[in-house]
Amino acid sequence: MGSSTSYKVSGLALARVTTGIVQLYAQQYGKGPEHARSHMVGDGLLCVLHDALTVAELTLVGRGRGEVVHTMRRAWQDAMRDDFEEVVESATGRRVSAFLSQVSLEPDLHIEFFMLEPMTPER
Repeated sequence: MGSSTSYKVSGLALARVTTGIVQLYAQQYGKGPEHARSHMVGDGLLCVLHDALTVAELTLVGRGRGEVVHTMRRAWQDAMRDDFEEVVESATGRRVSAFLSQVSLEPDLHIEFFMLEPMTPER
């Protein structure tokens, strides 16, 4: 297909992405996820966060109002797009070309996905 070359992102850079994303969650929600990890797949960077919902959000989900939590989380993720991308670009040294975010309420699982622009070898 394309002739782009993927370059590995170091484990240290992935750890910095995870830490940065967790800190954004903690700063904004008053708590971060219980567990988080970032992975590279080609030029895609995936951050998986477990158990990040607040007590209030869990109450809403438990009482059948999960759509309210989904709506609010999607609005927050959209508003925080630049902050998320800055964390990834700063840690990896690569530009983010696309950002996708999703929340699962049961189980409490959050996905932040970043497509990085391919790097070309320096000549």
